[in-house]
Amino acid sequence: MTTPDSNPSFFKRIPIAFGAFFSSLSDSRYAARILGLRQGDEPATAPVSAPIAPAPLRQATPDAALQLLALLQREARLIDFTQENLGAYSDADIGGASRLVHEGCAKVLREYFTLAPVRPEAEGSRVTLEAGFDASAVRLTGNVVGQAPFQGSLSHRGWRATEVRLPKLADSHDATVLAQAEVEL
Repeated sequence: MTTPDSNPSFFKRIPIAFGAFFSSLSDSRYAARILGLRQGDEPATAPVSAPIAPAPLRQATPDAALQLLALLQREARLIDFTQENLGAYSDADIGGASRLVHEGCAKVLREYFTLAPVRPEAEGSRVTLEAGFDASAVRLTGNVVGQAPFQGSLSHRGWRATEVRLPKLADSHDATVLAQAEVEL
């Protein structure tokens, strides 16, 4: 007897195909099961692993991001700079403005954050990433095949915020106002 789910329609198979594709890339056991099915093994002979539940997502409030953007606008005029059409300016004019934006952004980072590199080695150094390395802190690029340990060249040390000192906000503060409109009298 055939159940409705045993022969899914073409349109139901599209998300199944995409899911199988991405699961095969990220889970070698899943890929082995697919390979077994393609070679004619019975599904019952393939080992069944419990599905991995995705990590719960937390809702980020925009207030801190908006506060940082407002600080970058106040000290570096970052929003003004990025909203300006630069096509009418010479490279020298843009370079001068970029210097001011750079100095202001650096001031905000120094004043409100303590930053440290994720990796202590110098860029260009050869590094080995053992099994269990922190994939949230290190991104593999290039020809990524196989499993750890991985050996490669450190192309960017990464950055980690070790301390954040954003000013406290009053309850009545509207964080969506990044820069007040100015009216000269």
